[in-house]
Amino acid sequence: MAEQPQVDTLLTPAEVAALFRVNPKTVTRWARAGKITAIRTLGGHRRFRASEIRRCLEQLETGELV
Repeated sequence: MAEQPQVDTLLTPAEVAALFRVNPKTVTRWARAGKITAIRTLGGHRRFRASEIRRCLEQLETGELV
């Protein structure tokens, strides 16, 4: 049997903003600037991969992200 790929949880801009303690509009600006990758829903809303956001938070905590 083939192994199913793990589905990554998608976060809303508000959820990402809460993790970084910033305004949701800031998250939208980061996405437009290419700092974080956004996935668009069929309705045009942005969603963010939880794994990428976790990695960004870890880099921020260790001082790797500038």
